[in-house]
Amino acid sequence: MEVVITALGPDHSGLADPIIHYLTGQGARIAEIQMYDHDEEQLFAMLCRAEFELEEASFAEIRDAMRQIGEYTNLAIRAWSPTVRQGPPRIAVCGTYVPHTPRAVLEAVRQGTIRAEVPVLISNRMKLVDLAAEYDVPFRCIGDVEGRADDAAMVALLDEFDIDYVVLARYMRVLPASTCWQFAGGRIINLHHGLLPGFPGFRPYHDAYAVRMLSYGATCHFIIPELDAGNQIINQQTFSVDPGTPLKQIIARGERDNEPGCLAEGVRRVVDREVQLHFHRVIARAGE
Repeated sequence: MEVVITALGPDHSGLADPIIHYLTGQGARIAEIQMYDHDEEQLFAMLCRAEFELEEASFAEIRDAMRQIGEYTNLAIRAWSPTVRQGPPRIAVCGTYVPHTPRAVLEAVRQGTIRAEVPVLISNRMKLVDLAAEYDVPFRCIGDVEGRADDAAMVALLDEFDIDYVVLARYMRVLPASTCWQFAGGRIINLHHGLLPGFPGFRPYHDAYAVRMLSYGATCHFIIPELDAGNQIINQQTFSVDPGTPLKQIIARGERDNEPGCLAEGVRRVVDREVQLHFHRVIARAGE
């Protein structure tokens, strides 16, 4: 049984010790461990991936032990496993304005291409409320009147709906590092509307157009706190245009025809466990 444990909270000495002591005491093999000390924020963050030779029913005991350690250390500790859920994985789809990409995920789930369920659609705007209603998915808005997102409210919703994977389907807000670490280990999937690592940032179509590119694309990648770092790529999809094609037409084609398929296929690969994130790099799962 694979278990991913994340911990986040105020920094002081000895925070990792009780977590590691418990895991090794239960006979777990530590497959990955990363620890970060953000001095400027006095913040401690940790990711640990452990493998247990136990029955899956023991996961409840592991989660309860992590809860107790969290209370003792004043850390927000989460224990998650991609294998213990009896039903399909639970996906939170997050978007802002563009409907094509969240629709692609919802439709792929409806058609069975993505073998998961979507219990909530989260947004910092009200634009996608009708889309959620069309697919009979609860809609939750975490933005104020100007679209500023309440990141703590997002984390609370992800816990409330017991989410396995967070899909950022053109969610036009940058997740803070605190959110990324709490759901680290390959649980946050993003659609970037440009080809990484060549065109990061917020205007990849414009940047590619400025250097007279004739090929454009989208990138589905795992999120880590380093924005669009480029080596967490799950899937990429491209299209070509003729010289002189207007930028507006290129963007429309990319949003309508290219980005949705790129994201849906990337989510499918993660849900089907064809790939995983290991030490910030995407690798194929051995033997799968």
